[in-house]
Amino acid sequence: MSERMSTRVERAARLGLWLLPAYAVLLALGTLTHQPPVSDFDAYARYITTDVFLLSHIGGSIGGAGLAILGAVAATVFLVRGRATGTAIVGLVLTVVSNVYMAASFGSAAFVQPGIGRAHLAGVPGMDDINADTAYGPAFFATALTATAMLSIAAIVFGIAIARTSPALRVYGVAYAVLLPMFAVTGFAFQPAQPWTGFALAVATAALAVRLPRTASTATVPTRHPAPIGA
Repeated sequence: MSERMSTRVERAARLGLWLLPAYAVLLALGTLTHQPPVSDFDAYARYITTDVFLLSHIGGSIGGAGLAILGAVAATVFLVRGRATGTAIVGLVLTVVSNVYMAASFGSAAFVQPGIGRAHLAGVPGMDDINADTAYGPAFFATALTATAMLSIAAIVFGIAIARTSPALRVYGVAYAVLLPMFAVTGFAFQPAQPWTGFALAVATAALAVRLPRTASTATVPTRHPAPIGA
């Protein structure tokens, strides 16, 4: 790669790193409100027909998945120069695959649930059964739960790569490895805390976007020179 091309790639990667905090902010904003339980189907139907529900899924969850992938690619540009090249690549692959499946899960919710909710509110009978068979069917649960687990593993692997690249990045790697899985877990276990884990992730990744380009260049793996003949 020519020096000019390398400079362009690095400049693009520096900008791309800021997509990670943007992704985290979208996660946080998209979870400021949560849908009521399906057992209260009237309240559930009213919520899933709101603009907030649609925008949080299309803009926050699906759009956020795209930002997460691009941000991880940008981070990998710097991480492959350091001591954790293989770990960074594995983390990137897991990040891409998990976010593709997450986007599919949220796409299902965004385009299926509002129609079911509108039909229920209009008095069409049996919408709760259709909802259970489609929007919350076995295929959805299998995809969503697998994607969530894979996303958490991806965050841990990618966080390890960040932490191993340099001692100066260790705190950011640990934060990434902890906060993203915590965001996923609080969505099931303690929803009021979920947006705050997203905002905390935004702060951590914003700091990473500043420090990683400065640190990665000084954390390169030393070149091994062959020993002189006869040594």
